[in-house]
Amino acid sequence: MKMFRKHLGNLSRVSTQLQRNVVQLSTNAEASPIEETAAASVNEFRTAVANPGEHSALHVAKFYTIPVEQKKQIFTGGGLPKQYEQQIKTFTEPCLMVRSPALELLHYIKNADLTKPVVRYVLYGDNGVGKTLTMAHVLHYGAINDFLLVHVPWAPNWMKRPKEASNASQEGMLDLPFDAAAWLVHFKTQNAKLLQQLQLKTNKEYVWSKRESTPAGSSLIELVEHGIARIKYATDTTVALISELKQLSTAGQCKIMVAIDGFNAFFHPETRIFSDNKQRVTPDRITLTQPFLDITNYDWTNGVCILSVDKIAMTEGYMDSYMPRYLLGTQGFEHIDPFVPIHVENYTDKEFHSYINYYLDRHWINKTPQGFEEQLKFMSNKNPYTLMQLVKAL
Repeated sequence: MKMFRKHLGNLSRVSTQLQRNVVQLSTNAEASPIEETAAASVNEFRTAVANPGEHSALHVAKFYTIPVEQKKQIFTGGGLPKQYEQQIKTFTEPCLMVRSPALELLHYIKNADLTKPVVRYVLYGDNGVGKTLTMAHVLHYGAINDFLLVHVPWAPNWMKRPKEASNASQEGMLDLPFDAAAWLVHFKTQNAKLLQQLQLKTNKEYVWSKRESTPAGSSLIELVEHGIARIKYATDTTVALISELKQLSTAGQCKIMVAIDGFNAFFHPETRIFSDNKQRVTPDRITLTQPFLDITNYDWTNGVCILSVDKIAMTEGYMDSYMPRYLLGTQGFEHIDPFVPIHVENYTDKEFHSYINYYLDRHWINKTPQGFEEQLKFMSNKNPYTLMQLVKAL
């Protein structure tokens, strides 16, 4: 650790090499070529194309800016790593890098035949490579292309850190009412405008108690608002909502993008939730698990499922590999088989260089001595999360 801090200290005490290079260029060239060079350097790591549907191989390793209103709509309830959210607040702009895994996934989605059974896409890779941000890129595409979003920002939160657990009406099951209500709020925030436009209606009546019911023909917004207002029935409302969405999508009344980060948590051998007899319960005994397993089945059409599997969704002793077969186990693997795997890897050299340029542009990194990038590259192994942690101290 001392050696690590020493390296960071050395990096932070030297003068800016990039600025000296620009000064040297300006003394040896005419004004107009220098202006062209400066403009090129600015565009090297940014693109003005803010629509993910228009991104192509030409935009790989470039940052694009998500409009603030769209960012609020999609990610207010989660979907971006906490440290990345802090970075967005610091830089006052929500930027994402266009990367090849996201482009590959977008290519599949844009060319998919939605009349066929839903296709499951699985993002996998080592810790910190950018699976969540790849999913965020695709979620942005879905939100502006009229997909209803069924998004679980981080499924392991329900299994490891639930807000409250209580006995469910089904014997042997545990309910997470506050987590279910929070998810309904997230669903409403992401989809309120589209739900208003589509005017989707429920297909059947839902009876909650002797005095409470949601009649057939009610709007989906009414159904969602009932679960939010009556937290006791939030989980049952979620089950009803997922069932209705599958039917409506199959009937061609809407199209759905399912996105679940840390999907393998639903198949982990145990949770950190205890039953009344102080025994750890398994995910299949959590009432919130079933609706999201239902919507990741292939028994409906007019939608896509984007799932990620992650080692940190597991607990100690179950983190030996990041491969889907290991993380999902036999039951989980069979549940989503067949699926399309999307491997997310560490930064390429081009992406790494673009990342450094972006931080220089934001003045987060001010000093770049000779060999600066090579040291960071060596220390981080071009892992996005590790690199973010290293430059945080500069």
